[in-house]
Amino acid sequence: MTSTTVPVIFDLDGTLVDPAGGITDGIASALREFGLPVPAQDVLDAMIGPKLSDSLLNIAAVPPAMLAAVIRSYRMHYLDTGISQSRLYPGIVELLDSYVAAGRPVAVATQKPETLAQLVLQHHKIANRFQSVRGSAVNETAAAAGPVGKTGIIAAAMADLRTQHAVMVGDRAQDVAGALANGLDCVGVGWGFALDGELEEAGAVAVVHDTPSLRTTIEELESVRAAALSEVRNDGAV
Repeated sequence: MTSTTVPVIFDLDGTLVDPAGGITDGIASALREFGLPVPAQDVLDAMIGPKLSDSLLNIAAVPPAMLAAVIRSYRMHYLDTGISQSRLYPGIVELLDSYVAAGRPVAVATQKPETLAQLVLQHHKIANRFQSVRGSAVNETAAAAGPVGKTGIIAAAMADLRTQHAVMVGDRAQDVAGALANGLDCVGVGWGFALDGELEEAGAVAVVHDTPSLRTTIEELESVRAAALSEVRNDGAV
């Protein structure tokens, strides 16, 4: 990796992969199984991105005593049918392949459990593009050791890449907040599940709507960083 080749860390659902109902259908199925109210579709969509246990508690109002059972039901549905419903967003494979060919390190940082994230990437045959895949603990209801929240998950991916400089790419405010907490710029993607203005309000440096624009924006950020490094060197600073 050269001093100006900045790694890119991607969120998963809503950024690389369109769940195409695989997540929301599974949540609805699990809620119905336990006789709990199923929110409207726009509310279900808003549950994609944040940690599932948080969404179930705070958005779907699942009683804490039922949380573990609802998550188990959801995970069974997701493994059976949800992963196969998902699809890659247009241009993602080409973008990743161009980065691999150019030697630009790429990683995934997602609040989906790490093992499930690996299964999704393997299903879509893109797992081998990534130098790191980081996610939440398998038991989402436990206070497990390891990365905590999006901030910790991004930090773990950065450690794997052995870098303090990267660009985060995501579709929700949590991605932006986690990036900023780690001192990173975050480029928001408009094809995911953010509400209008969510990414801008959270502090994304830009919001793009297709992969060519994403590529261009990352190159521009890289050029700015390279110019700043050059200026530092010319000033004689270390």
